[in-house]
Amino acid sequence: MSPRPERSESLLEWLLAALLALATFAAYERVRHAGFIWDDEMHLTQNPCIVGPLGLADIWTSRAARYFPLVLTTFWVEHAAWGLNPLPYHVVNVAMHAACALLLWRVLRLLGVRGALLGAALWALHPVQVESVAWVTELKNTQSCLFYLLAVLFFAKSLKGTSGHGSLHYAASLGFAALAMASKSSTVVLPVVLGLCAWWLRGRIERRDLTKLAPMALMSVAASALSLWTQHLEGANAPSWTRGIPERVADAGRVFWFYLGKLAWPHPLVFIYPRWTSDPLAVLAYAATAAMVALLLVLWLRRRGVLRPVFFALSYFLVALAPVLGLLDQYFWRYSLVGDHFQYLASMGPLALAAAGLATALAPVGRAAASAAGIALVAVLGYLSWSHSAAFLGPEALWRDTIARNPECWMAYNNLGASYLETGRPQEAADLFRKAIEARGDDAEAHLNLGNALIRLGRLRDAEAEYRAALAPDVNFDKAHNGLGDALLREGRAPEAAAEFDRALRLTPGFAEAEVNQGNALAAMGRVDEAIIHYRRAIALQPANIQAHSDLGAALVGKGLPEEGAIEFQRALAIDPHFASALVNLGNVYLAAGRAQEASALYEKALSIAPDVAEAHSNLAAALIEMGRLDQAVAHCRRALELNPDYRPAHANLARALFKLGRLDEAETQFQQAMPAR
Repeated sequence: MSPRPERSESLLEWLLAALLALATFAAYERVRHAGFIWDDEMHLTQNPCIVGPLGLADIWTSRAARYFPLVLTTFWVEHAAWGLNPLPYHVVNVAMHAACALLLWRVLRLLGVRGALLGAALWALHPVQVESVAWVTELKNTQSCLFYLLAVLFFAKSLKGTSGHGSLHYAASLGFAALAMASKSSTVVLPVVLGLCAWWLRGRIERRDLTKLAPMALMSVAASALSLWTQHLEGANAPSWTRGIPERVADAGRVFWFYLGKLAWPHPLVFIYPRWTSDPLAVLAYAATAAMVALLLVLWLRRRGVLRPVFFALSYFLVALAPVLGLLDQYFWRYSLVGDHFQYLASMGPLALAAAGLATALAPVGRAAASAAGIALVAVLGYLSWSHSAAFLGPEALWRDTIARNPECWMAYNNLGASYLETGRPQEAADLFRKAIEARGDDAEAHLNLGNALIRLGRLRDAEAEYRAALAPDVNFDKAHNGLGDALLREGRAPEAAAEFDRALRLTPGFAEAEVNQGNALAAMGRVDEAIIHYRRAIALQPANIQAHSDLGAALVGKGLPEEGAIEFQRALAIDPHFASALVNLGNVYLAAGRAQEASALYEKALSIAPDVAEAHSNLAAALIEMGRLDQAVAHCRRALELNPDYRPAHANLARALFKLGRLDEAETQFQQAMPAR
């Protein structure tokens, strides 16, 4: 079966294509309520190239480029346009996907594939694509796919040469191939894909085709080298996750059939699938790979007969999957050997084949009946995509859905716990971190996160033990050194804490949180000038680091520079008006300057945000005493002492208020309790 001759599109087809774009937006309607999820912080919301202190130049000239510098550039432009509001990022991703669907239609038409529009619709609305479209980070997929399809489109045009612009079309294809590979390295398969297209159109690959593909092959080699290098830097080949060559070969076949199966029956779809293991000594472990090779061999032998389209589609599927078959290391393999977003490009082949098969099978029943069947199938897929997109509305929804479908997923417990910790639920977070550790006991990140939760719960010794457990499998884990230092500092062991922060900073020189913590350790040791240097370094690294501004302000006040300290507190509050610590500290400056009314307003605002801070209650009491509101001052002092019975400033303020009220015996008792122990 040869490609069908190209014909002009009718107005009806263009209207249906427009409806396909609208249907794509309708299927992803829910993402307008979605936020940022896993990995979005690394690529966007906390990426120093996007939010500072690095910038556009670093995206292209340093290891920060990773293997998708053009996508990071798009994020940089988007961030400049609308900050970190998630809605526009999601809209752009859906728009990219819709544009890719229309381009796929044009490519399939140009290649003469029957049912081209149906094939594009099946691909656009298949629920296996939700992971790529509803996840901001996977702009890597949608943007690279746009350029990938443009490269295919113009290469096919150059092969046909019907318009007399073959050289221009080839140059355009070359340019779009470069843009695709700069967006995501998985598009390095383009030279082979274009060779397949040449074979499909001509029935052979000519020497001139190979000459045209040579520059793209060189680009592929360069992009592949960059990808392998960055994956190595990320720890993709860590010894604990390394598989031998026999295992990789066995797994490759399982990956192939897994993805094909999800296209045929997309249930269940899971963000992190269970990670299987293969026994390299078991003969049956290689059955899936053997079946894959046998299928492709049969199709190759029958490539000039009725199975020609099947050979073309499945060969394309295998080629597009090649980077993610598991033969090469990727960081993601430590979680699972498969993921829906990995077959974004590859799925075009089987779905286009399915559309062509349906169009051929339904042709005898009449155009109306065939159209109705196609619309019904597309509608079902669109509904499934709409339903599945609910799992991507936010971190909690994502990890709850993952746990429901994969109860053994240690990473989901860990990340759901991190979400709880971020939203102020430390006990629930600690319980989830323990489940992650039960599922995989040597996971350093789960021990680290459990330590962070225990810090919030005030269990410092237990937290210290968890940080040390996190360091056991990896002594160079910078965040664990930082966490251990935090626990030691809170225990009053500032010199030991400073040593841990120093280790963290030597491992990761741009670690802003460790800079702040080292400043706090040095300040506790009386080395305020050195502490100020570290606070300023943290602010240079992260200008929006409110804790650094607040702690720098406290250090400046301690040096007798209250005006400069107040400026830092105000900078922190300009970033986050609800930062209780900065409100209290600025109130302290105002109170010391005799501005009791302004100070009390700040303390009250702080208490409306964090009602259980003893210092805020005690200091508000001091301001109220200055204002003559003694009964209220007594109430706040007593509340401070309920929260912290040993808080001497609250005893002192209570003594002052009682003395002014003439309750001398009670005042004397409080004065005694305010005195330091001898």
